[in-house]
Amino acid sequence: MGDRPDRRRPAWSITARDAGDTVAVEYVSRAPRPPLHGLIDDLYYLEGAPPYARLTLPPGPSGLLIVNLGAPFRIRAGTDIETGEYADGCVVTMPTSAYEFGYPPQTRSVGVHVRPWGLAPFLPMPAAELCDRPVTVEQVWGRPAVAGLRDRLATADGPHQMLTLIEEELMRRLCGTAGLGLVRHTSGVIAAAGGAVAIGDLSVAAGVSSTHLAQRFKELIGVTPKRLARTYRFAATVFSIDPAGPIDWSDLAGSAGYFDQAHFGHEFRAFTGLTPTRYVEVRRRFLREHPGHALDGWPLPAD
Repeated sequence: MGDRPDRRRPAWSITARDAGDTVAVEYVSRAPRPPLHGLIDDLYYLEGAPPYARLTLPPGPSGLLIVNLGAPFRIRAGTDIETGEYADGCVVTMPTSAYEFGYPPQTRSVGVHVRPWGLAPFLPMPAAELCDRPVTVEQVWGRPAVAGLRDRLATADGPHQMLTLIEEELMRRLCGTAGLGLVRHTSGVIAAAGGAVAIGDLSVAAGVSSTHLAQRFKELIGVTPKRLARTYRFAATVFSIDPAGPIDWSDLAGSAGYFDQAHFGHEFRAFTGLTPTRYVEVRRRFLREHPGHALDGWPLPAD
C-alpha cells in the first residue's frame, strides 16, 4: 500500500487502533542504507486490516515495489485497464493517473517506496514499458528468486529483520544504469523547485538536447521531464492543503504556480478524477473515520 511520495523518515513503528481498541494495522518504516538511499525513500512492513477495502492512490513522484506475504490484492491502473490480481507482489513505476488498490480483509507485505528514477537499476526492461501497467514481482525478477525471497521474509524474526532482508536483496540486485546520473540530477532540480521549472532550461543546464533528456527520462522513469514536473507540482500542492481547516482555493492555485483556478481544477481532476472540493471531502472522511491512521496522507477511500 502506498503512502506519501518522497517522504524520508527514520525508523519507526506505527500501530493504528479502531474504536474497539483492537489493532487495525501495523506499519514499520525506515530509510535504507547508502547507496540505496539515493534511489529509495523508505522500506516498510505492513500488516493488518486496511482502513478501506479499496483505496485510490493519486499519482505522485514515486514508484512502488511490494512483496506480498498474505492473500492476493488487486490493482486497477487507469480506467481503460482491467483490474489485475497480484499474489506475489507488484512493481509500479511512477504513474500518470490514479490507480486503485483492492485489499483482502487482512493484508501483509514488505514494500519499498522509491524515488521516480529508483526502480531503473532493478528492472530488466525500460520503465516506459511499465508506465501505468503494474506487473508482478515475478515478471521482473523471476519466479524462483521471488519464491525464495518470500520464504525468507515469511520466516523472518519480525518486521525489522524483514526490512533488512529486502534491503539486502536490493543491494544484491543493484547494477549500473546508463544515464542515471543525468536523470537523477535533473529530477532533483525539478523536485527542489516543486515542479515550477522551465523545461527547456533543464536540457541546457544538463548540456544535452531536449530529445536526449526526454528519452533518458522515459527509459529510467517512464515519463518525460515535463510530466515529472507536473507531478511534483501537484504533490506539493496537495501536501500544502490542510483538510481540517478553511481553504482559499484561489490563493492555493496562485502560490502553486497555476495560471488560474480553472487550470488548477483541470490538473486536480486529471490527477485524481475529483474536483478540489470533492477531494477535500474525501480526505475529511478518512480523517473522520480513521483519525491518526498510519496510512492517512495520500491514499483516499474508493468505496
